[in-house]
Amino acid sequence: SETNELYSNGLRIDRTYTVPNRPRAKFSIYALNGSAAPIKTGETPVGIVYHMSESLVAPFEENQTRRLKQLGRNLLEVIRGERAYHYVIDRFGRVYSVVAESDAANHAGNSIWSDAEGIYVNLNDSFLGVSFEGQTESSDEVTPAQINAARLLTEMLRSRYSIAAENCITHAQVSVNPANMRVGNHIDWAQNFPFAAVGLPNNYAIPLASVYVFGFKFDDAFLTATGGRWKGLDLAVAQLERQAAVDQTPVVRYRKILQRRYQDIAAVLKEQAEGGSE
Repeated sequence: SETNELYSNGLRIDRTYTVPNRPRAKFSIYALNGSAAPIKTGETPVGIVYHMSESLVAPFEENQTRRLKQLGRNLLEVIRGERAYHYVIDRFGRVYSVVAESDAANHAGNSIWSDAEGIYVNLNDSFLGVSFEGQTESSDEVTPAQINAARLLTEMLRSRYSIAAENCITHAQVSVNPANMRVGNHIDWAQNFPFAAVGLPNNYAIPLASVYVFGFKFDDAFLTATGGRWKGLDLAVAQLERQAAVDQTPVVRYRKILQRRYQDIAAVLKEQAEGGSE
């Protein structure tokens, strides 16, 4: 049908719910260190952020099929209204397009990631948002059909935009809270993301740029959410300490310098966003 798209890898996308949002803006890319000025800009998606919908879920059992489908439809209507994600994968493994790929979705909020090109701050424009229908506290209940659909969707998007494997990460890995300068403002997929089954390396091992580039901290609540299993957190802290030693600056003071740079960048981005929405 006109609302379904089929791909050679077996992926099927339902576009019944697709809506426009604001067109994707050019996004700034920053150096690992230095000033608050970007070193370049980008205009096509460089990554994927995986989310959990945090919606009401029914047991995935045959006698719940009708309820499961109704809950899924309700969720799609809410997400459509919020322009929250580009794609949603329901409990049956059906992939729905919500915000058009050409536009930005309101999925990442205050967020940070890095790759070989540089640092990305606030990822709504630079990353695509893919959400699994489900709840963070029961991420192990994501269905095999959802995982298979995520693998096919990831494969297609990576091929279309030449997305690096290390830029396919979870919301918990990128989310930050500027008010208290801590990572993990959102903790969806803080653990248990099926990286291998989705065809990706274990990206929980990647050091968090929020920690070693911008001096964000994390607390015990975040470590509890992650199950204490993130190699990337330990590596980020070690990198921060190494940089401070090279700079011959105490870690506490060095972290403050990094945080100030983030705050300068965030202030410019806020000004730009407010200017663009007038």
